[in-house]
Amino acid sequence: MDATNNEVAVRDVPLLDLKRLDPELEAELQDAFTRVLKSGYFILGPEVEALEEACASYCGAEHAIGVSSGTDALLVALMALGIGAGDEVICPSFTFFATAGCISRTGARPVFVDVLETSFNCDPEDIERKITSRTKAIIPVHLYGRCADMDPILELAGRHGIHVIEDAAQAIGAEYNGRRAGSMGELGCFSFFPTKNLGACGDGGLVTCNDAELAEKIRVLRVHGGSPKYHHGVIGGNFRLDALQAALIRPRLRRLDASSLRRAENAAAYTSLLEAAGLASGPNPPLRLPEASPSRHIYNQYTLRCEDGATREALREFLAANTVASEIYYPIPLHLQGCFSSLGGEKGDLPISEKLAGEVLSIPIFGELEEEEVRYVADRVEAFFKES
Repeated sequence: MDATNNEVAVRDVPLLDLKRLDPELEAELQDAFTRVLKSGYFILGPEVEALEEACASYCGAEHAIGVSSGTDALLVALMALGIGAGDEVICPSFTFFATAGCISRTGARPVFVDVLETSFNCDPEDIERKITSRTKAIIPVHLYGRCADMDPILELAGRHGIHVIEDAAQAIGAEYNGRRAGSMGELGCFSFFPTKNLGACGDGGLVTCNDAELAEKIRVLRVHGGSPKYHHGVIGGNFRLDALQAALIRPRLRRLDASSLRRAENAAAYTSLLEAAGLASGPNPPLRLPEASPSRHIYNQYTLRCEDGATREALREFLAANTVASEIYYPIPLHLQGCFSSLGGEKGDLPISEKLAGEVLSIPIFGELEEEEVRYVADRVEAFFKES
């Protein structure tokens, strides 16, 4: 495929374009805004309750509690389990900062584990190696929209009496052996940040669980620990979800499966085009493509792996010069972040996380991409390797 022969002239291909709304969805969002504006009920209330009910059903959980962000979902989940000073919580090093940041905010110690090259998710064997008498919880992250290998993680947790909190911020609707993300651990944490598959028009988050007592504890914690109002038996926080965000999320939730299917179709197209170009085959291919998941992958990201950091940077610059956006998720593993230096992490401790951080590059995958845009992106990736 040669870009000069493309019949459609493709200009900018963004990593994500939140302005691409079908007219029906746009009208529903405008109606939702007007409905909330006229209700005068702006925080929690009926709109949030309706979203919680719909999300619980969608995720296969008994309870869902709307909160102010995905970060606050993680924080309140840890607080609800009583995790604090002296405790250790295991999480992957190759993920977004919030996972470990929230552990530290409780006073607990994050213990970083390596990930698998194939899935980018937690290595269960490394989790087992890192369990100590102080380990209170494990937070597996379902990175890029693919569920972590949960069965061995849950088995380990059950054997050692350890809590499991799923960080499903990037994975709403993803599945593992027929179970939805957020329904397998004691708690599941989701983000409605606008770039997520199910995004708000601002910030928002959700906690799922199957235990009624734990769900009620989170509801109390999200309103400063007040129950009844102005009576504080515990110290919580301001983790409340805005009614407007809940109202704006619900129309998108009804379209989420269709949107995630389009992402999967875009991913399949990329894989087919890049494999046909010969970029991912042979003993030393210039690219490694995302491994096909045995269960439902919702492709919050489609992430390439280059041979090394220099190739990755050159490819990114080439794509930018050809008006294709890309992003590195994530360039520095958490055990090497400056704020965690007191934990003693050193280069070489988690070799797979460190290797991936120097190789990964995510390209546009959102559901509203046009077919010619997908073909153009693949064409430009091919052109880079043919010209270099």
